[in-house]
Parts: sequence; structure tokens; C-alpha cells
Amino acid sequence: MDPLAALAAAPDAAALVFDVDGTLAPIAPRPEDARVPDATRAELRRLAARYRLVACVSGRTADDARALVGVPELVYVGEHGLELDPAAVAWRERIRRLAARAGWPVEQKPLSAAFHYRTAPDRDAARRTLERIEAEARAQGLRTRWGRLVLEVLPPVEASKRTAVLHLLEGAGLRRALYAGDDATDLDAFAALDELELGVRVAVASAEGPAELRARADVVCDSPAALAALLEKL
Repeated sequence: MDPLAALAAAPDAAALVFDVDGTLAPIAPRPEDARVPDATRAELRRLAARYRLVACVSGRTADDARALVGVPELVYVGEHGLELDPAAVAWRERIRRLAARAGWPVEQKPLSAAFHYRTAPDRDAARRTLERIEAEARAQGLRTRWGRLVLEVLPPVEASKRTAVLHLLEGAGLRRALYAGDDATDLDAFAALDELELGVRVAVASAEGPAELRARADVVCDSPAALAALLEKL
């Protein structure tokens, strides 16, 4: 049976988990400008009533992701799973001090910091500047990660979208799931599905995203709108 059809045939035994920015919401020049289309929200509400678990695992905080998606029936995990790891709090002040002296506009989150350069007039120069911030962060024992025109500075803990997805599935007692995402961090979530009875990996592919995402996917969509159309089949 087609894996999407297999999930849809037994929704009480399956989970649907989504990234938010670039997946449910088209990428915006500034994070605060992002919006989930009304049609996608309607599909998510329908799916939340049908499946055992429908959740979002986002780089945003859980509260921010919940407000953006606008579907309170879903479960939300923020900061790529950092919110589930108590050890991350110990690094919060060190990250804030680094961000304050970085000399670059920062999206400061409770447990991490994101340095976006999508709107920079010279992206190559911006990347070189952020590489210096990355080097300083690593020298302080912090973890860094590059995404779609963003550098993230994170606590050096093992939290990731993989651990977040596994936490959600174990809590619900599920061994079947779909995960959809668009960026490098979503490869970690794809890896979580390797351990399941049935895992469907959906890439929302773009020129900015990693090539490996498309290679690892079972299903490829070329935009958030295409993903919304796919949801209608579930």
C-alpha cells in the first residue's frame, strides 16, 4: 500500500508532525511577517480531529508557533526540541551575552539566538560576519547550526527535532508517523522516523534548503501550498 494511504487508513494509530516556517507557512523576509494560509489552517483542524496526534516542532518557541499556526488543537514543541531539555537553561545567559555584543540584529529566544541574513544587501559579506560570530560561539562551548539564511547559536545539549519527535511519539504510544519539513534541522526529524513501523518523510524542497532533504524524502513538495494540497489526501 502507498505509505500515505496506509497512514490515512488508520489515523488513530498515526501522528502527523510538521515544521512551521517554510513548511506550513511560506518563508517571509522577517520571521514576524510569516503567516499560515487560512486553507492550511482548515486542513490542520480537520486532521487534528482525525489523527491520534498532530503536532508542530518549530525553531520558534512553542507559544510563538502556536500563535502563528493558529490551531490550538495541535501540540507544539519549540526551539527545535530545546524546550524539552532542562539542561538547556544553564546556557541561556551565556547565549544572551554573546548575542548582545555580536553587532548583528538577533532574534533572541529563551534558549537560543538566531542571526538572520535574508535581508542583508550583501549575503556573502553577511555570511563572513556571521562566521566570526560562529567561531566565538564555538570557542565558548556553544553549539551552532546554519539554516536557510540564518545562523543559530544553541546550548551544547543533545536536544534536536529527532529527540522532540521521538518524545511526542513515545508519549502517544505511536509507531506510525509523517513528518514534513524544509531545512537542515528537519533531517534530524527524518532520522526519528527510521525507527518506526511506518514513517513518511515529506520534504518541502527549495533552492535554499539542503539537497539531502530531497534525497532522504519519501515525498517531495515544491512549496507550502503543495504540502497543503497533500494534506487533503490524509
